[in-house]
Amino acid sequence: MLRARVVTAIILVAVLLVVLFVLPPVAAALAVAAAVLAGAWEWSRFLGLVRTLPRVAYVGLVGLAGVLVLLTTELTTDPRPLLWVALAWWGLAFAWVLRFPRPIGQQLAALCGLAVLLPLWLVLSVLVTRPGDGPLLVLLLLVIVWAADIGAYFAGRAFGRVKLAPQVSPGKTWEGVLGGLVAATLVAAAGAHWLSLPLAGLLLLTPALVMISVLGDLTVSMFKRNAGLKDSGRLFPGHGGILDRIDSLSAAAPLFLLGLGWLGG
Repeated sequence: MLRARVVTAIILVAVLLVVLFVLPPVAAALAVAAAVLAGAWEWSRFLGLVRTLPRVAYVGLVGLAGVLVLLTTELTTDPRPLLWVALAWWGLAFAWVLRFPRPIGQQLAALCGLAVLLPLWLVLSVLVTRPGDGPLLVLLLLVIVWAADIGAYFAGRAFGRVKLAPQVSPGKTWEGVLGGLVAATLVAAAGAHWLSLPLAGLLLLTPALVMISVLGDLTVSMFKRNAGLKDSGRLFPGHGGILDRIDSLSAAAPLFLLGLGWLGG
């Protein structure tokens, strides 16, 4: 399993680098849209949908809503109001995770899918089409989230004792969270130097990014458990589905883009 995870991760990173640094911005934005809509296809399983047509209809709903969000942002030239709404949603998700297990109805799960996927679509679209350092900022966000995830995995395996949210994700521990925080902080320090970002500001932002990325992971895990699923899909050998890869990112992305504004970017 570990070998499959490593090989898949290498392939995914290679594809990501092509999307960010080889494709033109419009093509990169289309790749982002395709990834988000693939996530919507997987999320449709959380609604209890099994037939193809209802699942396609949900993907179409997410696609239409995403286009409206992007057009609204294009017209107002300011994504911050929508980003603040996204952070408010993650605040509700935190309270929800604490109260789990409670049944989640189909309509509510459908709305939550929009709340998870649309802000991620917006942030990545804004950054991949941003002239100059946009792709590098996407890469920085991804590497911070990955470092938190990898650090949490190995620290949790080595030192994990105190469960983080046993009703939602029994394998996660507070020791793992601390390990992820250390790894992400080191990556953020290197990224600040590389991209000439304010070091102190980014180091202050990083713990918040780590904690909200953990919340994203737990939230998607909550919906998987509610639907009786172990993984969101089987797209990536050793990694599950696309939602299993972007759950942490979906929560961290809105805060990251807001944080760039606070850092003067």
